[in-house]
Amino acid sequence: MEAYEQINLVATDHEFSGKNITVNDLSVSYQGKKAIENVTLEIKPGAITGIIGPNGAGKSTLLKGMIGLVKPVSGSTSVGSVNIREARKHIAYVEQRSAIDLTFPITVEEVVLLGTYPKLGILRRPKKADKEKVLDCLKLVKMAEFRKRQIGELSGGQLQRVFIARALAQDAAIIFLDEPFVGIDMTSEKVIIDLLKELKSVGKMIVIVHHDLHKVTDYFDELIIMNKQLVSYGPVENTFTTATIQQAYGNTMGEIIIKGVTD
Repeated sequence: MEAYEQINLVATDHEFSGKNITVNDLSVSYQGKKAIENVTLEIKPGAITGIIGPNGAGKSTLLKGMIGLVKPVSGSTSVGSVNIREARKHIAYVEQRSAIDLTFPITVEEVVLLGTYPKLGILRRPKKADKEKVLDCLKLVKMAEFRKRQIGELSGGQLQRVFIARALAQDAAIIFLDEPFVGIDMTSEKVIIDLLKELKSVGKMIVIVHHDLHKVTDYFDELIIMNKQLVSYGPVENTFTTATIQQAYGNTMGEIIIKGVTD
């Protein structure tokens, strides 16, 4: 907590801090085929919420549909009583690493500086204080010494930490992360999850698309289980059960024993 108070990363977006995200009857289609269908749920503030499900279950689509990165066929998403489109600058989205062009000529510190742009307004340039915040955020993810590197020179774990630093620089009340732990080293994974837990402790809402069922009880407070439709959502101890996992994954799970399943 001390580090967050020192560099002023406490949640400051009072309008949207402490508000539920409400998803109402959300459906998204790709090329005429439903990717997710009629999803209705609530996501709580001040918690880390995981989204799990088999490949092709619509986990990433759910995130993108909520924010409006893909256009829903039907349904709506709000933060409190406000449509989520009006809250976009208060939401940080950390995309999958595979979606990034690593040949783009941009340095680590330039990537993180992009996080300050949503609050700058039109035609305003980052100031000295914004650049100082970039360095502070890089220090938090233990990447300050790499700040002049081009992003293509980083390992997967290092790159993911840079994206987290960009989200921190945005001072967002809500942070969405799409598969942040895929293909990264254990050191980076620990740095990231420890930081996310500290952000939760200062009131941030964290939502993570995740693939490793064995980490569910260690990482998440709340859980959303998907398989194109909503299977279950709520506190991990209520949702992470043999019945819901079998319903979502079907026969693909076989007889595997999953760490933390409550029954």
